[in-house]
Amino acid sequence: MAGKILIVDDVATNRIVLKVKLSGARYDTVQAATGAEALRLIPSEAPDLILLDVQLPDMNGIEICRQIKADPLTRGVPVIMITAFPDTQTRLAALRAGADDFLVKPFDELVLLARLRSLLRARETDEELGQRETTCRELGFAEPMGEFTPPSRIALIAQERETALRWKTELTRFRPGDSLIVLSREEALAQADDETSTDAYVIEADLTRPGEGLRLMSELRSRPRSRHAVICIAAPDQARETAAVALDLGANDLLPARLDAAGAEEAGLRLGTQLARKRTLDRQRERLADGLRLAVIDPLTGLYNRRYAMPHLARMAQRAQAMGRQFAVMVLDLDRFKSINDTFGHAAGDAVLIEVAGRLSYNLRQVDLVARIGGEEFLIAMPDTTMETSRIAAERLCRVMEERPVVLPDGNAVAVTVSIGLALGGGGASAPVDRLIDLADRALLGSKAGGRNQVKVSNRSSSAA
Repeated sequence: MAGKILIVDDVATNRIVLKVKLSGARYDTVQAATGAEALRLIPSEAPDLILLDVQLPDMNGIEICRQIKADPLTRGVPVIMITAFPDTQTRLAALRAGADDFLVKPFDELVLLARLRSLLRARETDEELGQRETTCRELGFAEPMGEFTPPSRIALIAQERETALRWKTELTRFRPGDSLIVLSREEALAQADDETSTDAYVIEADLTRPGEGLRLMSELRSRPRSRHAVICIAAPDQARETAAVALDLGANDLLPARLDAAGAEEAGLRLGTQLARKRTLDRQRERLADGLRLAVIDPLTGLYNRRYAMPHLARMAQRAQAMGRQFAVMVLDLDRFKSINDTFGHAAGDAVLIEVAGRLSYNLRQVDLVARIGGEEFLIAMPDTTMETSRIAAERLCRVMEERPVVLPDGNAVAVTVSIGLALGGGGASAPVDRLIDLADRALLGSKAGGRNQVKVSNRSSSAA
């Protein structure tokens, strides 16, 4: 499944319609008819996202949202408020309470699913960075984040400069401490390439041509200095396809195209939420960059080392057990690596290890753990996966190693293959991770004995004795 979604609505028909829409997109759903039932289900079901009706028979949905966002254990769960009665003040109250979005029934399925994908991607990134920071703190080299909130620099880019100036006037009332600047498309790209740091961009969907704002967003996402900036797309309500494409291409949020008083306040609230998230992620990245570089990064390959991999894998296993999900562990070994060192020298061996590390990282997900744990031995851990998915990933790694030789510093090329042992953990199993690694190690021995350059899967679960 793509994720678990809690639907909270007192009307059974509404819940059924939503369930059908979401099930068709491979989402797992849980349902609640009252606020009390929803609050009882959240800890036990651990939903990835909550669709929460504003009007419930026993509690106000906005108050429930406020409780969810006040609890450290649930504040990271995205909440989309839903209602059949569009009302500006209710919409603003929901956003003030921490809601990630506000949708009006009947839903536009295209935009709804795009919004779900966007929020779930963002949550996955938040959880992974948070989990890695926790691992770093346990290793003793990450300091708690400070409370200082610096002013933000927000760039406004519209088809007509007058439109952007009008945005600036309206937004200044709700973002008084921030620096709001009006830029053209060309100025935004030029600043993204120099030392100027921009925290957020508000971009009109259609600039000189339809959809050009989305192309500008893609350009900004491709540049190192603007890659992690908040990007919000301003589009008319009726531009449903533009809105869906914008979210799928990486927009953090959608803003009203017309920023009157209510629209400007909503835009200010949405920008505030996204900027707060960006500050948290930036601090986490800084902590990780400083600490990991010194303590847990293999200096040759740039991958994590054993010191980081083992506690992080243990935390991954704990999370999998708590959520009833599975994760995969691979132990990967280069075939006949000693002969490379003996024939071409240790500098050649280092070049091979660096290339193999790069291919591993490029062909796995961002949330997967890749570590060098021995001379030519690597550990890979894939959270929230299945045996079939992880086996396909392992077989792909074998192919990408075999299909192209590694070019050595002296110009020679050497063929490289790998053997992989795969084991699956989680799903309620509680065995320690060293037991799972042992199972993957035994499968690796089977891969070597079977002729190398292949994947062998452990036929025993991580809970087997």
